[in-house]
Order: sequence, then structure tokens, then C-alpha cells
Amino acid sequence: MASMLMNSLRCCPPVNPAWAVQYATRSLSTSVQLHAQVQTKSKKTLAKPGVKNIVLVEGVRTPFLLSGTTYADLMPHDLARAALQGLLHKTSLPKDAVDYIIYGTVIQEVKTSNVAREASLGAGFSDKIPSHTVTMACISSNVAMTTGVGLITAGQCDTIVAGGVEFMSDVPIRHSRKMRKTMLALNRAKTLGQRLSLIGSIRMAHLTPELPAVAEFSTAETMGHSADRLAAAFGVTRLEQDEFALRSHTLAKQAQDAGLLSDVISFKVPGRDTVAKDNGIRPSSMEQLAKLKPAFIKPHGTVTAANSSFLTDGASAVLIMSEEKALAMGYKPKAYLRDFVFVSQDPKDQLLLGPAYGTPKVLARAGLTMDDIDVFEFHEAFAGQIMANLKALDSDWFAQTYMGRKVKVGAPAMEKFNLWGGSLSLGHPFGATGCRLVTTVAHRLLKEGGQYGLVAACAAGGQDSGRTEMMQEKTVYAYTHRVE
Repeated sequence: MASMLMNSLRCCPPVNPAWAVQYATRSLSTSVQLHAQVQTKSKKTLAKPGVKNIVLVEGVRTPFLLSGTTYADLMPHDLARAALQGLLHKTSLPKDAVDYIIYGTVIQEVKTSNVAREASLGAGFSDKIPSHTVTMACISSNVAMTTGVGLITAGQCDTIVAGGVEFMSDVPIRHSRKMRKTMLALNRAKTLGQRLSLIGSIRMAHLTPELPAVAEFSTAETMGHSADRLAAAFGVTRLEQDEFALRSHTLAKQAQDAGLLSDVISFKVPGRDTVAKDNGIRPSSMEQLAKLKPAFIKPHGTVTAANSSFLTDGASAVLIMSEEKALAMGYKPKAYLRDFVFVSQDPKDQLLLGPAYGTPKVLARAGLTMDDIDVFEFHEAFAGQIMANLKALDSDWFAQTYMGRKVKVGAPAMEKFNLWGGSLSLGHPFGATGCRLVTTVAHRLLKEGGQYGLVAACAAGGQDSGRTEMMQEKTVYAYTHRVE
């Protein structure tokens, strides 16, 4: 597979590095205004006869913070609870009006394995509301949302709260397997002699801790190493990756300063300060980025700490309802959730290529083309991963060889792509990013006057969630907040 991807280097058209600097330095407000001017023609609706319209009413998130900073002394359910309380406050939703609560997370805290339940009880939701937790690596909250969509479509529920949380400041660290076996045996020992014998069998090697795996279980390769190989296979240069990372941080800073990140709620951290904004947004310069050494494949790799997403603490939550229920409760929905697909591929050589596989499929399901999409929000795990996916989408060879398609779907237009920053700059709490992407699409559609938005995200295991999301029909709703 790797050799075939190397062939794609010759077949994929080059991406001009100049676009990154162009959009990094261009005024965000100007780009949005220019984009809004062309989004005036109404397109077809994706509503399906006999199928319920499902809407996004609201979405919130805690500030995403670098792990080990202000959230360091909390637990995952504390962040999830804060997101849920923020959603309640922003929507004035009655606490007993929800039918089901679903949360996504990746590295679970063993004390709160069903973090959805613990967080919902802590936030004051009725104890009669069922809650469960899902996991699917970096698309865990995508799974939470689509599970909710399925429950509404099936007629089981009308009102769903979905979300995600990740807490990297305090991950579970286990004793070694040998030490665990010894401790369990000690617990079963019946005599003092048996206990002393087991204690005497402990060696220094028993005391070596077992950290959470940062590598793929099936391949034993870290995701950063996979990203570096993928970038090399598609001919993505270090310069292109640094330019994209700079673009992400620059646009995120502009969006933050302009007050566009309205999904972020303030959170009073117990015993510490109130946090109101993400703290990982750090615009730099190409000169500074160029000084960093490769982080994974040394000394010749191209993936660095600066063009990779960073370990992040944070939580998110969204309110999803049937359109009929939302209107009956006085809400003005922000967007329709129209369709979604999940895909999987080879976790060895195509671990991070999910968006290249998922995007054509979800477009085909919706009967749309790339040109029809007004807003793109792709998860930025690594700059090299983003650039490789863009090149794959723009390659006839890739489409024919791996997708069974006659022609490529094309790469997204960069003036529509991640205009308020992305995971590289805003942060990436594994279980929470999907809801951020979905809410950002809704807000950008409203701000920019678009109709269709598309979310895509890669995940560990070679999986992906691609969604043609949040088609906004502005002729139906002129404003987006609940009438009080």
C-alpha cells in the first residue's frame, strides 16, 4: 500500500504553498464578507419525504486548554458537567425535557466509566433520563451525535443531548501486568505465609508503570509516525505543513478576537480562575516554525510539535431535536443535520485518510458536489494529514485506484475551509472535537450566508466520520435563538 501511495505523489496535482500564506494574512472579516456576497442563490433542500427533519438547536463547549494547565486538578466529568450546564443556561432547556444523553470519550477515567451519566447527574438533569458513553477515538462525539440522530429518526426520542469530553491532564496509569497479578493473588491469599511468599516474589521490574498506549494496537505505530509517512507518500513538504499550521493559528486568533467563537462558555474552575477562551492559539512566524525539529521520524521527518495538534482538555455539548419538537418548544434551530457516513480503511498505510474516503461517499448520498458545499470543517490532527487528504481528494488516480470512481471529487476551496481555525490551533480534546466541528459549521453557515456545510474527521484505527451536515434554510428561520 505504501508503494502505491508513493506513486500518488506523481499523480496528485501539486498544491501551491502560496495559498497558506495568502489566507493566513488575509483579513478574516474581509474573507467572510466576500464569501457571503456569493452565497445568495438558494439551492435545493436535502429534506426527504417521510423522514423527520432533525435539527441542531445549540452547541457549546468549555474553553479548550493545553493539558496540564488550569484544568489540571479536575476530573473528566467536571468538564462534561460544565458543558452540560452551559448548554442548559444558553437554551433555558428544562432539565427534565431531554429524552436521552450520550457522551463520547477516548481515555476513560476508571472511576466514572459512564461519564455521560455522572456528568448529567452532576449538571442537574433528571435521574430518569438514560445516559450512555461511546468511544470511537477522535470521532467519539460524532458517534454520540449520530446515535442521537438515529434515536430521533427511529421515533424513540425527540430531544437528545450529545457531547464529548477528554482530559489529558490526568490519564489512568496502571501497574504492570505482573504486579497486578501479584496484587490480585495477595487479595486471595488465606495465610500469612502465602502473603509473605507473594510479597517476596516482587521484583523491581514489577514496579514499572504501564502508561496509556499512544500507538495503534494493531500496528504498534504512533499516529504522528503515520502522519509523517502519509505526508511523505503524498509529497507534502515541511514548508506546506508549517504554512498550514500558521494559517490555522492566524485564523483562529482572528476569529477569537472578532468574537466569532460564540460556542465557548466561561467556566469558573474550582479554586482557580474563570477561563473564557482557548489557550492554545499562538500565531507565530514561518521563521520560528522552521526552527523546530521533527517530532517522530528523526532526523528527516516533517511532522513537528507546531504542525501537530496538541494534548488538550475540554468538553462539548449539543442539543439535537426533531424539528417539530424544537418549534413546539419555541426554539429557532441553527441547522438541519441531513446525512452522515462512517468509513474505515487500512490502519497501517491509510490511518489518517478517512476524509478522502468519507467525503465522496457522503456527497454522493446527498447528490451534491464539492462546489455545492459552502462551509468545510475538517479535523486538523496534523497539517500533513490535512494536506495529504486534500491531495487525495484532488487526484483522479486515487479516486480510480482506491475509491472505484472514474474521476476525483476535487479538493475543497480554501476560501471555504476551516476559516475560524481548527484543531491545530483551537485544540483537540479527542472525545469533544466532533461537536465543535458541527457547531462551527452551523455558526459559519449563519455568518457567511451559506446553505450546505460538511464536516470530516479522521480517527485512530483508520476510521472516519464524514457528514454532509447542517443545511441551513434561511427562508424558514430568520434568527437562531430561542424566543424568551
